[in-house]
Amino acid sequence: MTIETLSRVARVNGVQISNEDEALTAETLQQRAYTELLRQAAQSAGLLAAEEKTTPDGVISESAASAIDALVERSVQVPEPSEDACRRHYAAHEASYRTGEKVRVRHILFAVTEGVDVVALRKRAEGVLLDVRCHDGSEQDTFAHAAEQFSNCPSGARGGELDWLTADDCAPEFAREVFGHVEVGVLPRLVHSRFGLHVVEVLERDPGIAQSYESVRGAVAGTLRQQSFVTALRQYLSLLAGAAVIEGIDLDRADSPLVQ
Repeated sequence: MTIETLSRVARVNGVQISNEDEALTAETLQQRAYTELLRQAAQSAGLLAAEEKTTPDGVISESAASAIDALVERSVQVPEPSEDACRRHYAAHEASYRTGEKVRVRHILFAVTEGVDVVALRKRAEGVLLDVRCHDGSEQDTFAHAAEQFSNCPSGARGGELDWLTADDCAPEFAREVFGHVEVGVLPRLVHSRFGLHVVEVLERDPGIAQSYESVRGAVAGTLRQQSFVTALRQYLSLLAGAAVIEGIDLDRADSPLVQ
């Protein structure tokens, strides 16, 4: 996990989208740039009044947000997933469509807070991950000891124990790494979440109840539709960026039509 902060003025087709005294992450600045690209495209399409202006703080008006929604709906076309595609996706991700799945886990949290040296934090987390994975079980509970020593979560006092969890109990990005898998034991990778970096051990799994394809077909189609939408939107934004004058930030660009 790298958090890069930028404090330079950025512009999209001459429109300023940041102030020099702002310390923004690259992700935040990119989001502002893409929003401004969409806002300008909405104006060009006649969906937003030409005199409507934006501000360098990245805040847009309600009318601009509505115009962008209309532009995206018009410009980003997403085909309906085929029956074959739905069945293939279900077969490959059947575990994610189970109901009542639970896991008993413990973790060691290395919290990412304002001003933290993320590189040093990652190195420390990776070192602890290596230590607990290499433990042969012949001595003390290394994981519990490391959680008590290093974890920034209150669970550290209990050896990192989080007890039984469902996916709804966790941040989505944490749940994606833990649920719908078969791994038991210390995961061989750091888990990234909005809270920081986690060393995670899955102690037990309850796989829940399998759902038939017919009962979850709508959810499968919705997942594939959303994946197609994200891909098509990224391509559309790349086209807009390729036709724009961008200053102070790097964006993915495309010079030829990609959205079918």
